[in-house]
Amino acid sequence: MIVCHCEVVTDRDVLESIEDGARTVAQVCGATGAGRNCGGCVFSVKRLLCQHGRSVSAASITEVAGAAG
Repeated sequence: MIVCHCEVVTDRDVLESIEDGARTVAQVCGATGAGRNCGGCVFSVKRLLCQHGRSVSAASITEVAGAAG
């Protein structure tokens, strides 16, 4: 499934970045390129992180939102 349409990032890409050590939304977005344009995918990235037992801080969402805008 495509998580980020702007950068064509899939859920597999996100999961791979988590397996490679990404622990925050900002780290996943930095590794995959998701969230760099419109930021609409940030909550989908957060959901995937939460489903896979990773910590997600509010600050990491704000960092990505600030970088996207």
